This record gives sequence, structure tokens and C-alpha cells, in this order.
Amino acid sequence: MDSPFVGVAFHAIGGAAHGSFYAPLKRVRAWAWESAWLIQGVAAWMIMPWLVSWLTGSHPIDALSRSSLQTIGWTFLFGAMWGAGSLTFGLSMRYLGMSLGQAVALGYTVSLGTLVPPLFVGQFATLTGNTGGRIVLLGVFACLCGIGLFGLAGMRRERECREKASEKAPTSLGLGFAVATFSGIMSSGFAFGIQSGQPIAEAALACGSPSIFKTGPVFVVVMAGGFLVNCIWCLYLGLRNRSVGDFIGKSDGRHHDWHGSADENPEPRGLLKRNYLWAGLAGATWYVGFMFYGMGTTFMGKFDFTSWPIHLAFVIVFSTLCGIAAREWRGVSRLTALCVAAAMFILVTSTLVIALGNRMATGAATTSEQK
Repeated sequence: MDSPFVGVAFHAIGGAAHGSFYAPLKRVRAWAWESAWLIQGVAAWMIMPWLVSWLTGSHPIDALSRSSLQTIGWTFLFGAMWGAGSLTFGLSMRYLGMSLGQAVALGYTVSLGTLVPPLFVGQFATLTGNTGGRIVLLGVFACLCGIGLFGLAGMRRERECREKASEKAPTSLGLGFAVATFSGIMSSGFAFGIQSGQPIAEAALACGSPSIFKTGPVFVVVMAGGFLVNCIWCLYLGLRNRSVGDFIGKSDGRHHDWHGSADENPEPRGLLKRNYLWAGLAGATWYVGFMFYGMGTTFMGKFDFTSWPIHLAFVIVFSTLCGIAAREWRGVSRLTALCVAAAMFILVTSTLVIALGNRMATGAATTSEQK
């Protein structure tokens, strides 16, 4: 089922979901951040992976029972690694600003998450040994350039906004780059987890799973690892901030204005149900993003690890489009606007270049095997 351009289409849908999943969380009222994040995490990382795996016939229990403890253990640990990266991702934006922090962290995530898996399984020599493989590497490089240009545009935007407001940004470059580096390295654990969990996917196929949904049981393990790390941290914050009462409606909400839009005196009737609904919807949307990511990888052929930069490129593009729709880029200079447009063009183009190189490399490998 090798059709990289079909895979790119699935990754685009997944990127759209991941680029917009945070919107429902902004509808949560009178809850602390850790409360909303934990509920969306339960939905995204615990409920949805199992539910979707069962509904799509991936046989998660059978697949896991046929997999070795070593495979499950490494996949889980890589998921925990990714969970630690996702937690510190927000800190990188706090110290460097949203755009520069995102660019630095995602730059590490793209490069490590793309290049380390083929090194791990001995495919890197195959990449550099034929024209298609070199085109794949060119696409990855273009993706990194697009992320860098997006970071530049974000720095310009933040500087222009500060100049208009006559404010100085509370940034700490040294600490910020250290945190962003840690976040980027740890976040690449998701790609490692998918690679190490391939025996689980093969077991799912042997149990009768459709090929397009074979990664479902892998997501169950990876996301369980990520959930454990996030759950521990959120419960710690809940105890420290005395916000655990949010889950049963025992919060007055006056100290929980974490997204800047909470009502001072929220309407209690139905508030608790709505908060669970919005946080759960955010989690479900987030998982849909990785569900389409998993579907896209099945079309990427021998070099399915190239799915990672393609997916992240679309996440950046769609999250930026959401920001434009929310007027976050309103009032920036023409040069900054051109940088944003150029960055999105480069990112989308890089996904097509990677898909083209993937198709050429896979075709060359197939021809060589036939000979």
C-alpha cells in the first residue's frame, strides 16, 4: 500500500486536527490549567486509543499479548519520554516567546524524530545511497528551514507588538534555549515509540487488523507512557494549587483565569458538564490527529519514518492559520507577513518533496529487489 502522496493527504488532516485541538480548551471556565489538561489527556491518551483500536478492528489486547515485554516496555518508555517533552514545550514558549520557542523545540523534534529512527534500523545508508533518498533528506532540510523562517517571523511579530505597547519581553534566552532543547529532544520520543512498536503493529496485522489501522495498538502503549508523566505532573499541580476540587465543581474560579477569558462569576448551572465536554472534545480532536497520522504512515512505504516531519509541518501550518483567523498576526509589518507566508509555503512544499523522494526511493528499492 505504498502511495506517499495519499499519505501526505492523511497527514494534512491529522495536522489540521492537531493545529486546532486547543480551541475547545479555551471554552473551559473556572478550572485551573492542570484540571483541563488532565481531562483532555484522559480522553486523548487513555480512552480514545483503546476505543478507536476496538472500533477499527485492530485487536489491541490480542496484539499486545503476542508482543514481547521488551517491545512493550521500550514503546512505553519512549511514550513517557514524549510526555516529558510535551510538558516542557509550554515552558520553552514562556522563556523564548511563542514563535521562537516553538521553532527551536520543533526543529529538534523534526530532525531527531526523522533521522534517528532510520539510523536505529540501519536505513540511513539506503537514504543517502540513491536519488530518492537524497531528495527525502532535502525535503527534511527544507522543513527545518521553514520552521526557522517561521521562528524569525514570530520574533519579528513579538518585537513589533512590544514596540507598539512600549513593553519589554520577559525572556531568558539561555534558559529558554536549554528548555527548548530538552523539549525538542524528549518530544521526538513519539517517533521513536512508533518505530520501536512496529512488532506490535505486525502482531495486530496477524490478528486480522486492517493495514491502515495497524498502528492503533502501538498508540495505546505510547500514549499510556505519555499520560503517566502528564498525570503525575497535573496531580502535583492540583494538590499544590488546591485545584483538585475543580473535578467535582468545588472551585470558585477566581484564581483559575489561565487562558485570559474566564468569567469572574461563572454560571454554575451546567458549568461542570460543559467543562468536561469541552476538555473531552479537545482530547478527542487531539487523538484524531494521531489517528490520521497512523493511517498516513501506512502509505509511506519503506521510509515511513518520513511521516514525522510531514505531520509536524502541517501542524505548524494549520496552527498558524488558526492564529491568523484569531487575528494574532494583526498589525504586523508587511515583511513579517511575507515571512509567515513564505514559511508556510516552504513547509507545505517540503512535505511534497519528501513524498516525491519517498516514492522514488521505494520504487528504486522495489526494482532492485526484483532484479
